Amino acid sequence: MAGTIKPRNSKDLQEAVAWSLSEGSTLDVRGSGSKLDLGKPMRCDQILDLSGLSGIVDYAPEELVVTLRAGTPMREVEALLAQRNQMLAFEPPDLGPLLGRAPGEGTLVGSIMGNLAGPRRLSAGAARDHLLGFSGVNGRGEAFKSGGRVMKNVTGYDLSKLLAGSWGTLAVLDEVSVKVLPAPDQTRTLLLHGLDDQAAVTAMCAAMGSPHEVSGAAHVGDRTALRVEGVAPSVEARVKGLRELLGSSRMEELGTLESRAFWREVRDAVPLYAAPDDIVWRISCPPTDGAAVVARIQAVRPEAKAFYDWSGGLIWLALPARDDADHALVRAGLAGHATLIRAPEKVRAAAPVFQPLPPALAALSDRVKESFDPKRLFNPGRMR
Repeated sequence: MAGTIKPRNSKDLQEAVAWSLSEGSTLDVRGSGSKLDLGKPMRCDQILDLSGLSGIVDYAPEELVVTLRAGTPMREVEALLAQRNQMLAFEPPDLGPLLGRAPGEGTLVGSIMGNLAGPRRLSAGAARDHLLGFSGVNGRGEAFKSGGRVMKNVTGYDLSKLLAGSWGTLAVLDEVSVKVLPAPDQTRTLLLHGLDDQAAVTAMCAAMGSPHEVSGAAHVGDRTALRVEGVAPSVEARVKGLRELLGSSRMEELGTLESRAFWREVRDAVPLYAAPDDIVWRISCPPTDGAAVVARIQAVRPEAKAFYDWSGGLIWLALPARDDADHALVRAGLAGHATLIRAPEKVRAAAPVFQPLPPALAALSDRVKESFDPKRLFNPGRMR
């Protein structure tokens, strides 16, 4: 059974990595563990528990920057920002409940290391686009920093883009600085009823391509949702413009509070909670391909359930559990990538969880890993 190392400060963290390096001990790097079951199963010698590295280091609302320790829960960050009517614009999802854990336990750094973003991804960018700088320790036991606490920091290599999405396999972060934005004064959601998947994707793409600044486009069940945010007069004018553009007679509007609740459910994949034994895929593809991807899968697996975010470019798909997770079917001809988000351990051990890389990219990934973590200390085997 793995032991646990719980550093309390950056010195402890560096010493823990140096000790593991000298002992040849692999490390299961985790914050709260809310996404522990996402990825290939790991067998590590030690757990590196970052929950002791918690707290807000600095918050400069006038500069739109917050700096925090790696183990700081997301709920603390969001509560702090709400006091100044600010937000994390990329809407990091809370995947804990989808993975059978309590809500609100995830960390912001965990979302960044997974490069996870919610419905505002199309208008606000990915998690990596909001990471301004960080400090941490690499697999050589060296403390290092990248970026800073300002938005126009361009010194050196942009390692933030490299670390985001690495799922803790390259380095252990101690502290991060993240860009924040003012929260909108008003949010309205225009709901179109009764569209099939292809018609919904067509409507969403038309809305996203319009001048009406749509910040979210999702299709759940028979409801196609378009979100508009900002000051009240602008929101009203843009919703009116969308109504005229789409010309559907079956429309309704959600106000600010209802809209926030609806988009939280989309963000956290709540529509898939009803079948906790199903496996869950997160598929990214060109928006115009979304309906065809789902139709191809349902032609073989009619029981497959899906809903769409990102104007059809993000598909949340649920399938009855199989030993191979239907990964060949899901990925066949896919112009994008598919990640197995939820599945039993034996299924994750057998099927590729993350999209397999072409040989050239796999070789490049190996060279990057060799530079940061040559002894494969951090989360070995999690990604492939």
